[in-house]
Amino acid sequence: MWIWQLYRSSGGNLDRIAARARRHGIELVILKGADGSTGWRQLSPQLVRGLHARGLRVCAYQFVYGRRPLSEARTGVRLARTGVDCLMVDAESAYQGRYVAAQTYMAHLRKRLGPAYPIGLTSFPYVHYHPGLPYSVFLGPGGAQFNVPQMYWRAIGTSVDQVFRVTYRHNRVYGRPIYPLGQAYEHPPASQIRRFRALAAARGAAGVSWWSWQAARESDFRAVGAPFTPLPARPDDGWPTLGRRARGDLVVWAQQHLLATGRPLLVTGTMTRATREALTAFQSERGLPPTGVVDAATWPALLARPPARVRWRSRGGAVAARSGMPEPDSASSPALRNELGSRVRR
Repeated sequence: MWIWQLYRSSGGNLDRIAARARRHGIELVILKGADGSTGWRQLSPQLVRGLHARGLRVCAYQFVYGRRPLSEARTGVRLARTGVDCLMVDAESAYQGRYVAAQTYMAHLRKRLGPAYPIGLTSFPYVHYHPGLPYSVFLGPGGAQFNVPQMYWRAIGTSVDQVFRVTYRHNRVYGRPIYPLGQAYEHPPASQIRRFRALAAARGAAGVSWWSWQAARESDFRAVGAPFTPLPARPDDGWPTLGRRARGDLVVWAQQHLLATGRPLLVTGTMTRATREALTAFQSERGLPPTGVVDAATWPALLARPPARVRWRSRGGAVAARSGMPEPDSASSPALRNELGSRVRR
């Protein structure tokens, strides 16, 4: 369960928090530790030790903006050093188009925390709605080890089943374990919360989490911990299709994998003619229909090897690196839609 404001979550009383968690099968709390580069006093080593002593694991989350990525990364390192079990990076609209910032932020985190420290990304669930968000940096080589998409089905205005189909279809290409983040705010029916848990389990998710402690009623907590009926088989959510007009981070990811096959290619985030030609040649070599479209048959072949590492640089300006690729053209693409709408603050 995510905790935004500690004082509004069981009054901030650790005994009450631990008791409620035990009643409803909650093993982990994810507590806000920083907004940008500003740390929140509610997260401290003493608090972490207190929650650990009461049998709870603790993660910190940091809402990031990308305007001062190095400063934000230093704050993230301080959060990790409070003794939390993991760090969650919450990157949303402010990070649209900020590939260099994402690279700077993640590189500093990894340099200071090491390659094994558990870091997760939480962001918009519908990747294809946000062509400029650098999912491929946050979830790529040297990035977060796990993906926590914000699958708030009621806020999106869809069903539990549909939010799983769309989210998993477009997030699976990044190859990171998915831990679905559901909503316990707006008080969805208990049957929907149980369905969410069943669908997550059917897809092999090792756990789910919920937004948020302070917004959930006792009935929501009960649904979070209630038994549910397992589903008989794992659903097949399919793969995203990238045709001639496709653009966005999914194209960036496909281009990085094409680069890894040895084909000289500029990563633009758009399905350029050079991209389609490289893709057609790749498909022919693999015995696939040479369509120039990244489809359900092509994705597994592309993803069979790690992506090429890309060093991003800004387009001109004082911060431009001497080498590397300019940020992709698609980084300047506006979001097609904010599927979460007028959501609660974080």
